[in-house]
Amino acid sequence: MPELPEVETVRRGLDVRLVGRTIRSVEVGRERTVRRTSRQAVIDGLTGATIVDTRRRGKYLLLGLDTGDDVMIHLRMSGRVLIHAVDEPRPPHTHVAALLSGEPEEELRFVDPRTFGEVVVFDPSNVEVEIPDLFKLGVDPITDGMTRTTLARIVRSRARALKALLLDQHVIAGIGNIYCDEILHASRLRHDRISNTLTGQEITRLHREIHRILGEAIAAGGSTLADTQYVDVDGNGGQFQLSHRVYDRFGQRCITCGRADIARVVNAGRTTHFCPRCQR
Repeated sequence: MPELPEVETVRRGLDVRLVGRTIRSVEVGRERTVRRTSRQAVIDGLTGATIVDTRRRGKYLLLGLDTGDDVMIHLRMSGRVLIHAVDEPRPPHTHVAALLSGEPEEELRFVDPRTFGEVVVFDPSNVEVEIPDLFKLGVDPITDGMTRTTLARIVRSRARALKALLLDQHVIAGIGNIYCDEILHASRLRHDRISNTLTGQEITRLHREIHRILGEAIAAGGSTLADTQYVDVDGNGGQFQLSHRVYDRFGQRCITCGRADIARVVNAGRTTHFCPRCQR
């Protein structure tokens, strides 16, 4: 599933290519993609609207419209947001296509083979009711500039396994399995360490590595793995997977210490990769 760096990469691409353009017409295929409202609600909400800004919160992509409404796009497992020339054939599983103003003629396309993703037009003043999961998101490390003080309060006020805490979107928004494993490895902390046992030095290290890993991943355009659909708005994959030190490297020698092999455990259906030597 695309995480914060991938969604931020898409947002930045859309910010350059979309802001100021008007949506001339909209086609919606699978009803499941617009399941929170309806096909007609998305068509009516987008047609004739001009995109005025792009934002991101956690893994949610947001487009502001001059009508006062927002568009929420969630990529979920396999969603992609692409900008293609109108004469370029639509990829299979294109469920929403919006014709944009300007030259050359281009479409904004939402492609989602597994159809877990969503496109919603909503009133941002009513987000608590219309998209409660967006409203309930915790602090975003990038857009909110999560401070060390905030992180210290989060970890010290809870007695939870560290990985489970970092993945809880109601607490910290945007970190998923890939970056959680990489952050914990860089911080030299085990996934099952109880959060309120962290020392001040460990909190400082964790705070630093959250920002470093996410920042470097964004700069690299995110991570594109063999089993994922993620690409940016131009259809290009990310490069941060080339810098992974633990994620998806089970059985390989740890790049950091060079003395242990990467281990893998599965808890509640979620896979964790770590170095048993670096993360004692």
